[in-house]
Amino acid sequence: MTRTPRSERVSIALVGLRNAGKSSLANRLLDREASIVSEVPGTTADPVPRPIELGRLGMATIWDTAGIDDEGGLGELRMARTREVAEAADAVLFVTRADRPPSPLESEALASLREAGAGRGPRPVLVAATFSDSAMDREKSAFLAGLDASAVDNASGRGIKELRERLAGLDGLLEPEAGPLDGLVREGDLVLLVTPMDLGAPKGRLILPQVESLRDLLDRDCAAVVVKERELGEWYARLPRPRLVVTDSQAFSKVAADIPEDQSLTSFSILFARKKGDIGAYLEGVAALESLRGGSRILMLEACSHHRQADDLGTVKIPRLFRQLVAGPLEFEYARELPPRDELSRFSLAVTCGSCMRTRRETLLRLDRLREAGVPALNYGFFLAWANGLFPRAIEMLPEYRLLAAGGVR
Repeated sequence: MTRTPRSERVSIALVGLRNAGKSSLANRLLDREASIVSEVPGTTADPVPRPIELGRLGMATIWDTAGIDDEGGLGELRMARTREVAEAADAVLFVTRADRPPSPLESEALASLREAGAGRGPRPVLVAATFSDSAMDREKSAFLAGLDASAVDNASGRGIKELRERLAGLDGLLEPEAGPLDGLVREGDLVLLVTPMDLGAPKGRLILPQVESLRDLLDRDCAAVVVKERELGEWYARLPRPRLVVTDSQAFSKVAADIPEDQSLTSFSILFARKKGDIGAYLEGVAALESLRGGSRILMLEACSHHRQADDLGTVKIPRLFRQLVAGPLEFEYARELPPRDELSRFSLAVTCGSCMRTRRETLLRLDRLREAGVPALNYGFFLAWANGLFPRAIEMLPEYRLLAAGGVR
């Protein structure tokens, strides 16, 4: 169960006041003592993610968060993290005590959670009324009227099974994340995957975008041939013409030289740009590349804490290419989390990784905040296609690009 990457699971945030029973409810839903439970307010500090299987919804992540009424300087930091998790979650489970009247803070928080989040449309918000072994408070009963609420008792487990079934039923309310090859191949197609084995390749396995692309092709009843870049020319000549060649973005130049110019070619990073992000936003980033000048500050934004090698893509190779292509000095800053809003205006451009370790909603939230700050963004694959003279060839087969191009966006 835990082998399913968190980036591929539905994210559900438990939100509520301190001592509303969030951690106890998380333990009941998980059917194990995963979170520390105490009557002392503020026991849960940082948001805690736990994997859970929810029937037809599939694998999900339950986030146990700090109370929205935390106090003090440390409490402010905890609440800020709770807000971040709740904003990026695919769905929210608002937890409130049935035996107490609603506080103004609860009313305000619930109203905010039910608004459209991340500029991407509304998401489901369920309510769990805990301590339902006690008599329901009249004001709380009125507060819950018209909401998608479930009465549960963490001590006895009453109502937990029904709540799990309601969470499983979210599958019909959530927009499924597309597969990497969605809309690009048909049953019976041959796709050639080029996977260099450089210093950054993990020992004994492929990187996640390569694995997910291979699995997606098999699920679509396609044939996939996996080769390293130095064997590409030989195998390309021996095989029927593939529907598509997909390469690691770092090998764009070598791969393009070994296949015909009219062969459809893209990269794993670009496939994940459409799966996790927004093609329109990245096209704006490519347009910004054309006007980039010396003295610009560029944010290199990654999503995971991989071990950086001597030839690291984000900290070495891409900055080197930028300096070769842009006249004048450039400044680069590296981050795994988006800087505060008031600091984003310092950047002329943001270049992100493929975001394979983040959910689509998390990635779109990042792009929305960059756009609000007036910072154009693109991902590694888009930049490397542009830098190698393969733009727009590397994206022209994408349905999203064809739609945008038809509307005059290039």
